[in-house]
Amino acid sequence: MMDHKHQHIRRALLRWYERTRRDLPWRRTRDPYAIWIAETMLQQTQVKTALPYYRRFLRALPSVEALDRARRAEVLALWSGLGYYRRAMHLKAAARKIVRHHRGKLPRDFRALRALPGIGPYTAGALMSIAFDERHPAVDGNARRVLTRLFNVKREKALQQVAARLVPASRPGEFNQALMELGATVCLPRDPRCPRCPIAAGCEARKFGSIRLQKRLAPKPAARKIDWPLAVIRKNGKILLRRRPDGGLLPGLWEIPGGERINRESVRTALLRHLNGLSQRVKLESAMGVIRHNITNRRIRAPVYLCVCAGKTSPPAPGWRWLPLSSLSRHPLSSLSLKAVRLITEP
Repeated sequence: MMDHKHQHIRRALLRWYERTRRDLPWRRTRDPYAIWIAETMLQQTQVKTALPYYRRFLRALPSVEALDRARRAEVLALWSGLGYYRRAMHLKAAARKIVRHHRGKLPRDFRALRALPGIGPYTAGALMSIAFDERHPAVDGNARRVLTRLFNVKREKALQQVAARLVPASRPGEFNQALMELGATVCLPRDPRCPRCPIAAGCEARKFGSIRLQKRLAPKPAARKIDWPLAVIRKNGKILLRRRPDGGLLPGLWEIPGGERINRESVRTALLRHLNGLSQRVKLESAMGVIRHNITNRRIRAPVYLCVCAGKTSPPAPGWRWLPLSSLSRHPLSSLSLKAVRLITEP
């Protein structure tokens, strides 16, 4: 009985996918490297956001060998603005292992893939099925939601068992993508479009009226609101940036100087406190505007001030640098700093 249901789901879902799937560049290739880059970018990132980064990354670094040879700063610059920068560092570290231990080719083995930095069970399953046409489940958040509703499974072990049984030996990659596509476009978290679902007839949650009775997530901690003034310091056609230290948050990224305002200090006092001894040489010239940025549970309000610097032009400390605006695309900037740069450069 269950085998019959599985066969029906496979056929119906694949037919639906052939008709309705989105035309995405990583679906037009079987190159394991390109698929790996796409799957990594799509972790915690929406498709529309990842698209331009995917194209730019592959133009600059079209192979594992190119990624291995690239400087860390170049990889971070290509990732700049996409967020979750640890993903980019994992790609770089994995490329080194692939070149050294796998002759520059992603291994066609699930355990070997899992041993690479940044590759978890989902990404390994996606590569095995999509790139190598092997029968492996690939359960992302969208597929998880579909399977939970379809089979009324709640425990992780049971869900993984269902996923493994359901994926077919023929066209496993297309089936896994169809399952994810259904979750992304039809089987939505709050308002699923059941009339459009090709497998709604066999859905346990729909049968028992529990579509919207999904497990409630623990409440998120209250967002902390932060004022974070930024100083765009100009001199001789350049602006002053500082590089974040290794080992901390956003390691190796460049940023416009500034920082959190504490207690009841004025914006000017807060700004000058973060300028590493430049306070006597920097003059706040004008307010450029306010940008907003969210990082996990922090809601940042960042007023941006255009400043001028008097005296010598040497950087105030190691890790600080004067850079022309035209060169910023070659340096990895934090997302907050990218927003500030756009504020002062876009008409």
